[in-house]
Amino acid sequence: MEQTLKVCIYGATGYTASELIRALSNHSNVNIVSLISRSNAGKRVGEVLPHLEHSLGNMTLSAEPEEDYHLAFLCLPHEASMDLVPDLLSQGKKVVDLSGAYRIKDASTYEEFYGFEHTHTDLLERSVYGLTEIFRERIKSADLVANPGCYPTATLLGIYPFLKEGIEIEEVIIHALSGVSGAGRTPKQHFHYPEMEGNFFSYSVQKHRHTPEMEGIIKEILGREVKVRFTPTVVPAQRGMISTVYLKADTKDVKDIFTSAYKNEQFVKVIDKPPMTKWVLGTNNCFVYPFYDPRTDTHVIISAIDNLGKGASLQAVQNMNIMAGFPEEEGIPTAPLFP
Repeated sequence: MEQTLKVCIYGATGYTASELIRALSNHSNVNIVSLISRSNAGKRVGEVLPHLEHSLGNMTLSAEPEEDYHLAFLCLPHEASMDLVPDLLSQGKKVVDLSGAYRIKDASTYEEFYGFEHTHTDLLERSVYGLTEIFRERIKSADLVANPGCYPTATLLGIYPFLKEGIEIEEVIIHALSGVSGAGRTPKQHFHYPEMEGNFFSYSVQKHRHTPEMEGIIKEILGREVKVRFTPTVVPAQRGMISTVYLKADTKDVKDIFTSAYKNEQFVKVIDKPPMTKWVLGTNNCFVYPFYDPRTDTHVIISAIDNLGKGASLQAVQNMNIMAGFPEEEGIPTAPLFP
């Protein structure tokens, strides 16, 4: 019998934490021992997250961990995670950080794209980027995993077969669509129902913090810089993400390359038609559709994920499973929420 892993979730009342709790509540080898929410400390989980009443409804949210644990999930703002990680590592805890605080190796990027100075730069090299299908071997021995952003997850899985084969690619152009939950649970006026319903719009067009994240991973795998032109758009849906990538490469027919890259991956499927978000909602799955347009000599790769699933919490569970030596699929829902 495998040992039970005790976990603590920081920032326990947001959307990513809620999705983590949904998965971990059904994990046969995990025990959630503490749910940290300083703004809701002392309240029952069922008061703040009524949909979890039947799983952890009677558990009390706390300001600090109430008992010892092995691994922490951080569902916190970037700066809060940045400051907390060194303390947790010094205590011997393993950490899966769902913020962007440790995703990028270049410390100067944080000032330019995140608006704060990174004060724990020594840990940037220690962190392992948690895009599981690419960095699985590193994740096995990691004590700090930087869970990827949702847009980079969908996009990098769409172009990884090119990178894996060392195929020369030119500038990567991305237009990606995301459900509103990607903006988090804190209310914002332009995501207010009367303004969001029937409305969709692009944002951070000039500069988005996921751009250097994607460029950094491409450079690490390919060995040279490739510029990324990224435009995100939010649509009036609760969750789900479609990333459409346009690029030119020194090859034409890539279907076999994609099939080979993902032949042993249970969560990534290469398909023959453009995917729909309904196929992946509530799961850790990614559907990838590669297409070559000979008229414009352009590769078009369309990938679909759930921004809260493979784009955040369920990929975090996948990473935890690898770190702990559990079956990779343990506790992860496989059937989508449909319709």
